[in-house]
Formats: sequence, structure tokens, C-alpha cells
Amino acid sequence: MATTSKSPKDVLVTAYQVAQRSLDAFSHPCSPKKFTQHQLFAILVLKNFLKTDYRGVARHLRDCPELAAAIELVKIPHFTTLQKASHRLLMTVPVRALLDETVRQQMGRRRRVPTAAIDSTGLECSSASAYFVNRRKKVGTAWKKVVYHRYPKLGVVCDVESHFIFAYEARRGPKPDVNEFESLVAQALVRVRMTTILADAGYDSEGNHSFARDEHGIRSVIPAKHGRPTTKPASGRHRRVMQVRFNHDAYRQRAQVETLMSMIKRRQGAYVHGRTYHSQCRDLRLMVLTHNIMILLWRYLFYRACQTPFPTRCCIGVSASRRRRRSERATPKSLASEPN
Repeated sequence: MATTSKSPKDVLVTAYQVAQRSLDAFSHPCSPKKFTQHQLFAILVLKNFLKTDYRGVARHLRDCPELAAAIELVKIPHFTTLQKASHRLLMTVPVRALLDETVRQQMGRRRRVPTAAIDSTGLECSSASAYFVNRRKKVGTAWKKVVYHRYPKLGVVCDVESHFIFAYEARRGPKPDVNEFESLVAQALVRVRMTTILADAGYDSEGNHSFARDEHGIRSVIPAKHGRPTTKPASGRHRRVMQVRFNHDAYRQRAQVETLMSMIKRRQGAYVHGRTYHSQCRDLRLMVLTHNIMILLWRYLFYRACQTPFPTRCCIGVSASRRRRRSERATPKSLASEPN
């Protein structure tokens, strides 16, 4: 079970360090050079961490000079500067470089992931409560549109042990999950090597099994339940194997990807601020990077604490006995032989 950081300053500094290792300081040689791309990206991560908007995070930095000093900010950027920076920094190529760096820091020299899971989820386009939406559905002539036919959809591949994201797909739903399997797995294989991948019945198809098992040597565990319920054998060799010899013990770990989706929605919100398709995709990419940075920070602090462990019981006893012998040697014999 992964633990995410709760410190805004630590998240800000970690995002700043990740950007320094993966992005150039400035996007163009003739840029004004008032703020580096590292600083702007760290502020965008802080915005998602605090669940606020561009105006709110700019005001937060102005009220907390310690946060600005942590990333070497001399002047607080205007909120429009952050909005324009998000258009540039949250495109596909910079996000890919940032995600590569987070995976590199998380995994180190170890590239093998024993068990990974794939899933997708939809997010809200508005911050209206579900209770309000259900109430408006019962009104005869609703004055507000409460049925959303399009919504942002996020698909991820993650490690079931650490909840760390290795690949993502930011699109607009509703769309079938089965078409996203190959692109997500291929993207994750660029960063790590997976032994087993778990998925629900939405990804069930003979082509997905063949892509994972025959082309890449990954053991796919997907229940053969796609389509109408029937007692006939499934079409395809791999799907029939899933019906006869399904690994229930391994499939139980698939619930960890549902936990990851819950972590993202609880920590960063269950809705996106963007209104257009591209702005919603940028919000989803920032959610993925912010989630990885919060887990990456916890891992760094955990290993740093392990480098200076607390003294054990035997060490304390040895130190006390040594101090006792020293005091006895320093005590004069005449004083030691006198009766009380």
C-alpha cells in the first residue's frame, strides 16, 4: 500500500527537482527568462496538490514566502503566466519526459515489475454534487443540463504494490476499454518490463491476449466475460484458457488499481477544471504526474530515514557497559575501597 505526501513544500521541491532533470530551463533562447520551466511546473503540481486554481496557487505563494524561496522564486508569477505555461508544459512530449524521470527515480536500476494492472475511470466535468444532479433529473422541465454525454476519461497502467503509474491515456469518454489495451501496454513497456498484467472484463479480447502473451511474453489475466452471457466455450485459444484455468489468486490484486483511482480522486478532486477537450487532457496528465511525485517523495523520505536507524537494544546495553567500565577505571582505588 503506497503512502502519498501531505507536505506542500516537500511536493513542490520534489516536482522542481524532477523538472530540473527532464526539462530545459527555458523553452526558447529568446524567452524573457523571468521564470524557469522547472519553477512553473512545480507550481502547477502544487496547484493540483492544493486542489485550487491558478489564482489560488498564485495567492498561496504570495502569502507563503517560504514556498517561493524553496524553488528559488524571486517574483511570484501572474496567474495568466501559469495558465499559458500549462499549455506548453502539459503537452504530450514534455509530460512523457517528466513521467520517464519519475519512473527512473522510483525504479532505479530495477526495471522488472512482477504484477501490473490496467484500468480506466471517468471524471466529472463540473464540481456539482451528485446529489444535485440526481435531484435535477426528477424535475420535468430541467433548467440545467444534468446528463453529461461526454466526460474526460483516464486510463492507466500501474504497479499493484506501489500504485506507481507507468503509462496513461487521456481521452474523452464514453469509449470501450478494449481498444486502449495495446497502446497502454506498449507505452508501459518502454519504461518497465512486466511479468503479469491484470485487467477486468472490459479489456477481454483474443487480440489483447495475443498482444501481451505472444508478442511480449506477458502473462495476461483477464476474465473471459466480454459479450453476452453464454455457456459455450469462448472464441480463441487464450480466452478458453481463461475459462478453464483462471488464476483467481493473482486476479485479486487487480483491486489495487481501483485503489489508485480512489487516491487520485480523493487527493486531487474527482473533476477537472478544463472545458475543452485539450484542456481536460492537460488536467488529466497533470493528475498523473502529481500522483507519481507524491509517491516518489514518500519513497525518498522513507529510504533517507532508513540510512540513520535508531540504535538497537544490544547497542544501548554495550554503550552503557562501556561507560560503566570507564567510570570504574577513573575512580581512585582508595575511594573505591572505603566502606560506606
